Amino acid sequence: MLIEEANESCYWLELIIEGQLLAKEKVEPLLDEANQSTAIMVASRKTAKAE
Repeated sequence: MLIEEANESCYWLELIIEGQLLAKEKVEPLLDEANQSTAIMVASRKTAKAE
């Protein structure tokens, strides 16, 4: 559930960029952080399943 929510956050940030609702320079760092957080959660899930 948490990974899906993180993916949705990335989706909305991408829409904000594509729709030019905010400056790309302001949103891209947030999108990068959201993508990194998602990657960490995915890796944690894989590690937990392997144990």
